[in-house]
Amino acid sequence: MTHEPRSPRPVTSLGHGAAPLPARGAGQRVLVAVHDPGTHEVLSTTLELAGYRVGTAGSRTEVIARVARHRFDLVVIDVSPPDGNGFPVLRPQDADRPRVLLLIAHEALGSVVHRLGHGVDDYVTKPFRVAEVLARAHVLLRRGGPPRAEPPPGYADLTLDDVTCRARRGERVLDLTPAEYRLLRYLLANAEQVVTKEQICYHVWGEFRGDNAIEKLVSRLRRKVNQQQPALLHTRRGFGYWLGRL
Repeated sequence: MTHEPRSPRPVTSLGHGAAPLPARGAGQRVLVAVHDPGTHEVLSTTLELAGYRVGTAGSRTEVIARVARHRFDLVVIDVSPPDGNGFPVLRPQDADRPRVLLLIAHEALGSVVHRLGHGVDDYVTKPFRVAEVLARAHVLLRRGGPPRAEPPPGYADLTLDDVTCRARRGERVLDLTPAEYRLLRYLLANAEQVVTKEQICYHVWGEFRGDNAIEKLVSRLRRKVNQQQPALLHTRRGFGYWLGRL
């Protein structure tokens, strides 16, 4: 069953003693297509509390039909809907298409990473934190203007090709594992900004991992990226890691 977008509820918290939710939305219309009932309810309610008008759809077919009939600013899509047909293809050349935020298991990233900037605008790995979905939605909707294809991510002579999932420094191809590629892409997306170990864990694996997992992963990636000068991958002790020039 589908629902039309509802006006944001005049509520500022999720319950007694809960911290107030930030007013991030301004009445933008968001379509939520998530098949798990519990996740669907949490996302829909939280987005409404954050100031968005929320509609819902239960399958790929319903998403396409609803987007065709109504104007939405953002579609949040679980890439494993019960009809088994994958996520809807919303053509990037359509100037009035909504922005698309995927909810995806980290092991399935390779199947959609080539669509980033070409019909898919961003993604959050599962299991996810609702706060991260809110933050990504806020960033996507804040940009304004029609979605457009983005150039391949890069910094200095370091570039990524999301079609082939390859990274280069100049002419040298970096032999990266899937986890190293996801980490490098995350660091490039946040170039010259420090990202924490927790942020990296949830982005790369979708969960927190101990036992120096992040240190080991960053160390392997650092050896490959910093093999030539200038060094681009750095540690900010006590804070996290960042990519950029010193």
